[in-house]
Amino acid sequence: MNRMRDATVPPLVVERFSCGYGGDAAVVVRDASFTLASGTMNAIVGPNGAGKSTLLKGLLGLLPAKPTGSARFFGGSLDAARARVAFVPQRAEIDWNFPASALDVAAMGLARKTGVFRGIGRQGRDAAMRALETVALADVAHAQIGALSGGQQQRVLVARALAADAALLLLDEPFANADSAASARLLATLQQLARDGRTILAVHHDLAAVRASFDRAIVIAGRIVADGPPSVSLSGSVLAAAYGIDLTPAATTTTESMARAHHRSTAH
Repeated sequence: MNRMRDATVPPLVVERFSCGYGGDAAVVVRDASFTLASGTMNAIVGPNGAGKSTLLKGLLGLLPAKPTGSARFFGGSLDAARARVAFVPQRAEIDWNFPASALDVAAMGLARKTGVFRGIGRQGRDAAMRALETVALADVAHAQIGALSGGQQQRVLVARALAADAALLLLDEPFANADSAASARLLATLQQLARDGRTILAVHHDLAAVRASFDRAIVIAGRIVADGPPSVSLSGSVLAAAYGIDLTPAATTTTESMARAHHRSTAH
């Protein structure tokens, strides 16, 4: 596997990108512009309803309305780069009662190469097993996916992306509802992938984890309000503006705590 070629070509360049669900009133994200560097950990943060998941889906052409602006993947169109790009959806969007094993799901990442209706063969199954080994799930390769823990299920989805040999992974809330141990294992996996040259773009709600473990934080509140190293883009004033928090000198609750409370109290 080696799709991390052309490291000088950015995996993703987004320029004045707007997307939503149809009609001007349904535009959720407006004029987003950013460039991702190879081998980096990038987080998208912001309040619920701000457009984080919508942005990922818009970039991948998964929304009913056509976006405006541009998104270039590895210097070209999404269609030209699809074999190098993988999307890891929210765990809640998957039917975990489907009669498939962890190995079966990982092998689904090979469908673009083999065709949906063709068997993957021995080499394909070996590639899927290597992907499971990378996310520390080889021991449950033959378990039905519904029997896995939430953290294991999330890592199975990452394994599917790895089996596809993707160099750019877009993950929609991969740490949602995961306990601390599961989150730590997944984070370690993503960090290793970045060290290996893959690029990570993940929607995240844990600001402390982003600050500690990500190279960059893109703060969205209908538009990009801050973008850069977490030490800068996750400052108190930025978060106050993004989450609509009115800070006063007498406030005793930190901005970050209020941001977490905002996330818990509002609907996705």
